[in-house]
Amino acid sequence: MRDLIGIEEHWTFGVVDAALRAQPPGTRDESLALNDHGDTASRLADIGPGRIATMDAQGVGMQVLSLAPPGAQGLSEADAAVLAREANDAAAALAGAYPGRFRAMATLPLADPASAAAELERASGLGLAGTMVYGRAGDVLLDDPRFDDLWAVAARLRQPVFIHPQIPSASVRAANYSGFCEAADLALATFGWGWHLEAGTAALRLMTRGVLDRHPELQLVLGHWGELLLFWHQRANGLARVARLDRSITEYLQQNVWITASGMLDPAMLHHALAVTTPDRILFSTDYPFQAPTREQIAAFLDAFPDEAAREAFASGNARTLSGIR
Repeated sequence: MRDLIGIEEHWTFGVVDAALRAQPPGTRDESLALNDHGDTASRLADIGPGRIATMDAQGVGMQVLSLAPPGAQGLSEADAAVLAREANDAAAALAGAYPGRFRAMATLPLADPASAAAELERASGLGLAGTMVYGRAGDVLLDDPRFDDLWAVAARLRQPVFIHPQIPSASVRAANYSGFCEAADLALATFGWGWHLEAGTAALRLMTRGVLDRHPELQLVLGHWGELLLFWHQRANGLARVARLDRSITEYLQQNVWITASGMLDPAMLHHALAVTTPDRILFSTDYPFQAPTREQIAAFLDAFPDEAAREAFASGNARTLSGIR
């Protein structure tokens, strides 16, 4: 097996998880239920021998850790600021305790945009590899001008920003993702469809707001083969013209966005991605522990690449370039 680096691999930090679950009814993020399916909760909490044994069985050399959804979203400004800092300190300590096996993305208190920008700067100094964010904090969308200082810091420090799917708001869920049984409603709103529309829309709104024009060095990461945007880029180019953006949506995707597989090891997805963007823009990930491809499945997928250079770039080279991993 090759030197595999998984760029989207999740964990939970006890005090953050407890704070999220202590939220009052109506404000608690219902997608937390997905973290409890089967043995997922125990796998998320294990940053040690059990996880490393799984990595070894898969042939994965390194995981870049990120807090499982919903991260620090849904917490108050004060709680988010304190707990994000604690989570980042813990993540940096984990990376130090297992050199060469773990790196981590920063958790940010997006409820307080100024604190989020400051925390990204601090986390970068700890050696964390970019940050994972979500499409909104409360009712404030990610493209809100209040976050512009955050994008400036990320661009200046060359810290990639991974936009992870987030459960739709209550009003959107009621309108578009209800009417079935409770489990089907949640699945439709999350991994079945809603998550991916939310993340793709968040990225598209950042482009439309001109964030990538003001900060052309800013680098975004989208999971699940681009959260549908790679399949709709030509149609979305009309939006770029209407909004009078500096570049087309296709160009933003090719120049400012990195795409990861999120454990969806489908050669058809790979071939489409390579038809839209270039081999130096796609990344390996398993979405651990929500997806668990075997060593054999990973090896079979790697054989679908057009050449060895593209295969090695996907396996680890692009992650090293993007996240400064040595």
